Amino acid sequence: MSDRHPILPGAEAWSAAGSGARASVAIVVSHGFTGNPNSTRPLGEALAAKGFAVDVVRLPGHGTHWRDMARTRYAAWRDEVARAVDAQHGAGKRVVVVGLSLGGTIALDLAATKPDRVAAIVPINGTVLDREGLLAKLAPLLEKVIPVVPAGMAGLAENDIAKGGDEKAYPMVPTKAAGSVLRELARIRAGLARITIPALVAYSPQDHSVPPENSQAMLRMMSAADVTELRLERSYHVATLDHDFDLLVDGITALGERVAT
Repeated sequence: MSDRHPILPGAEAWSAAGSGARASVAIVVSHGFTGNPNSTRPLGEALAAKGFAVDVVRLPGHGTHWRDMARTRYAAWRDEVARAVDAQHGAGKRVVVVGLSLGGTIALDLAATKPDRVAAIVPINGTVLDREGLLAKLAPLLEKVIPVVPAGMAGLAENDIAKGGDEKAYPMVPTKAAGSVLRELARIRAGLARITIPALVAYSPQDHSVPPENSQAMLRMMSAADVTELRLERSYHVATLDHDFDLLVDGITALGERVAT
């Protein structure tokens, strides 16, 4: 399903071939729900500067207009990240999947279902727990009668960045698209126990969109022996554009070096 609206400036997918010894590791980077590569390309570029091969993906329906997103669902977003993973694995790379918010949830999903293709994961402020509140409980009913709601009503803080900035996320949330994520969370949560590959779980204690309890649940529930916790004390939800950016780059670099062949 192709988008019907033009891609916003800076929201294009981006990639780099890598150089030197670290080019044997490919890092696939995914943005979050209603977001686009404006929030993740700086991280991808920094990792490419370290020598890694990098693939910054744009999820279907994102980075154009929320009406395009309304026509897409979780399965399409997961498949887009899986496509990048498969391509890099097919090229002989060791693949690390890095994801912000929904991207982190997808990274966990792929780690549980594609352990032969994903070498390590970095969920950043990802979601695995059911959302609380009346709106979340009424979501199955609301999506049948209300096609779209303001992002704030859906519990998403606008530009949740401590240092300030604009991630250029959609101001509106298509309810059926959102519901497609909520319906997958129980399955993804159940898969955490099957994750045995190395993981770096990065989260912001001051996240106004995804409670940090989600990342703490990941740390408890994954079976991997190599699981590292990275607290992003100075950042809010969009940590890839925030004060702890260098901490993320250093943590991902160290992880990439550990999984390199």
